[in-house]
Amino acid sequence: MLDKLVDTGKKATRDGYGAGMHELGKVNPNVVALCADLVASLKIQEFIDENPERFIQSGISEANMMGMAAGLATGGKIPFPSTFANFATGRVYDQIRQSIAYSEKNVKICASHAGLTLGEDGATHQILEDIGMMRMLPGFTVINPCDYNQTKAATIALAEHVGPAYLRFGRPSWPNFTPADQKFEIGKALMLSEGTDVSIFSTGHMVWQTIEAARALEKEGISCELINIHTIKPLDEAAVLASVAKTGCVVTAEEHNRYGGLGDAIAQVLTSNHPVPQEYVAVNDSFGESGKPAELLPKYGLGIDDVVAAVKKVLKRK
Repeated sequence: MLDKLVDTGKKATRDGYGAGMHELGKVNPNVVALCADLVASLKIQEFIDENPERFIQSGISEANMMGMAAGLATGGKIPFPSTFANFATGRVYDQIRQSIAYSEKNVKICASHAGLTLGEDGATHQILEDIGMMRMLPGFTVINPCDYNQTKAATIALAEHVGPAYLRFGRPSWPNFTPADQKFEIGKALMLSEGTDVSIFSTGHMVWQTIEAARALEKEGISCELINIHTIKPLDEAAVLASVAKTGCVVTAEEHNRYGGLGDAIAQVLTSNHPVPQEYVAVNDSFGESGKPAELLPKYGLGIDDVVAAVKKVLKRK
């Protein structure tokens, strides 16, 4: 199955969000876009050009934007407030908690420039805690797609989903390998390649890193089961447990702090149902720094070689 996972041309996941919004603008009159002075970065100009009456520019006033989104949802609209991930979560967590999560508003928070791959903007913008923050909010759906096509599909699917949600995506051009015509199913993990020795659960940009690692490991006779966890919450627990029952050990991979993200979500399922050895591929409790994504990922333990090393380590613990 690994040979079918082919990069069809690099595209940024944030471009997938823009393409999804463009489609929604054509088919769903209740969708309203909001942005905090970052239209070009969020790639929503086409939506604005075709639906100017359904766009609100909040300016650099993210807390106000979340309040407006909550109000629009109260009035029956489907607001998609968007900005950088750091500003969409850390800066406005109180507004999200009180005005959106607590009151169960149908708001879709869409956040670009997440993780280390933001690159040169550095540690102040490279939020690595957002998945943990958002999955702790009761009733919140948390989605972290892996490529352009999946981000586009996830954006479209969110308009049909009822309830508050967080959609996380990134800045750099990245391998695009999932089907263009896919139907995105919230809360349903995707089997990328079946294997027998180890289960690798990955999310976001790290899905491609694990694919490349699995190719290298296959040459050494190690069979990896690859599962794309695009929805962190609600987690597809059945898929996790079915895979682990077969392989007996786990590696989780995410562009996030090792605390509070995908790894911890998987660990909670395992400790309650089927304890097995687990290794984390994640940022080890630190902030990032300015640099090129291709250099930052291996420096902070998120390189292809790091996935390979984690697999070999967990296999010794079986």
